[in-house]
Amino acid sequence: MHVLSVSSLKGGVGKTTISLGLASAAYARGLRTLVVDLDTQCDASTGLGAIGDYETTVLDVIKNPQHSVVHKAILASTWNRTQPSKIDVMVGEPLAAAFDTPNPSLRDLWTLEEALSRVQNEYDMVIIDTPPSLNGLTRAAWAASDRVLIVSEPGIFAVSSVKRAISAVDEVHDRLNHRLALAGVVLNRLNSNFVEHEFRQTELRDIVGDALLPFAFPERAAIQQAQGAARPIHSWPGEAAAEISSKFDNLLSHIQESLLTTPAKRTRGRNHKAQQTEKVKQGWFRRSKKTDEVQD
Repeated sequence: MHVLSVSSLKGGVGKTTISLGLASAAYARGLRTLVVDLDTQCDASTGLGAIGDYETTVLDVIKNPQHSVVHKAILASTWNRTQPSKIDVMVGEPLAAAFDTPNPSLRDLWTLEEALSRVQNEYDMVIIDTPPSLNGLTRAAWAASDRVLIVSEPGIFAVSSVKRAISAVDEVHDRLNHRLALAGVVLNRLNSNFVEHEFRQTELRDIVGDALLPFAFPERAAIQQAQGAARPIHSWPGEAAAEISSKFDNLLSHIQESLLTTPAKRTRGRNHKAQQTEKVKQGWFRRSKKTDEVQD
């Protein structure tokens, strides 16, 4: 099982759109896929057909990442009606914002990784839609992840936040999770007819270099239509949907290639994590190398 966080430090850049598009590509490819909705807007849950109030959500998982709680928080997406593949969602919860603090405890940082250990044999790909911040929920997601995909749009504030996001990924890799690496930066909502967009795309390339992926996503009505109908973009009719689906296929292939060097199975026991974090300090953290827990 591989875990990907889709993140941005600025809201409104279409981060959840990228998460759902990648989930659609994984689902179309036949990968057993779980989407974890950590963004307190809960748009990923809505896009996957999890609409309404639920007894158990990601908030309960954060509080108590036990086997029964984790499985109760996971629902089968309505996407499963379109083809015989598997895609589920760990339902989001606005009240999870209480855990999105700038100084999370060590326990809070490791709860999601512990939770995912309960289902690591049930999925091939986990996609975490994180909040647009570097607070506790995003750090917990990165602690549980193998790769981070940074999403930006061609605007001055979004572009300026990308460098900070990459630095934060490097810091989490060094001090918290040695598995973690940057999958790349993807540009969303690009309109090549706008001079400003072309300027910002060039600016972003100058900032991040080869980390900027060659999969820029234009704004298309088909994306909003598919999301509004709680359907995967790969099942939506029309040439525009087919164009976008192909881009998501290519993006997923890139991410899968970047994961080839990452062991698919990991141990996430709480006692083992406690041993690892004896020397870790509050705030930003350092842990010892996990050579003894990685399994080929």
